[in-house]
Amino acid sequence: MSELEESLAWTNLPVPEVIRQLQPEEQQLVTSYLKTLVELKTDGLEELYHAISMIVKYIPHFIVIPLMVEHIRPQIAAGVCRKMGVEQATGYANDLPLEYFSEVSRHLDHAMMAQLLEKMKKHPAEKFIHFELQHHLTHMLDIAENLDERMLGIVARHVTLPEHEDDLLRHPHKSVIEKLRALQP
Repeated sequence: MSELEESLAWTNLPVPEVIRQLQPEEQQLVTSYLKTLVELKTDGLEELYHAISMIVKYIPHFIVIPLMVEHIRPQIAAGVCRKMGVEQATGYANDLPLEYFSEVSRHLDHAMMAQLLEKMKKHPAEKFIHFELQHHLTHMLDIAENLDERMLGIVARHVTLPEHEDDLLRHPHKSVIEKLRALQP
């Protein structure tokens, strides 16, 4: 990954070709400008996420879940989830519709997602793992790198791994694939 791609990796978007054509100093100026712009536009969001996480503690789940799904974008829900912490967020994760939780999960870091899955009830956690393996395999493998042995076993039961060792030589998930393969019968 180039220095430019590394500095803009947080966007989860490909770097536009026009920026690639700039001189390295110009690329750094554009990157710096983008980061400053994002900081200015997101100033105060962390406090908002914290406030929402404090408020929803006092509202029953059966009221919060439908409101969340209907009116809160997954990226915002993930920000609130980060402020809640794993214990409180697990209660919501167990009850969220699968597709919505999948979207939220892509805005959380992989280590936190692993902690959530480890604390979730077995059935919703397995449904999530199966769904992610079918629809977002790379995302699930990123999360799996942080899972404990018990949860890795669940992933191993549901995942189809590359059959040939040659397929793994340069695979970015080589280590977790090897662990999963060792857990398969």
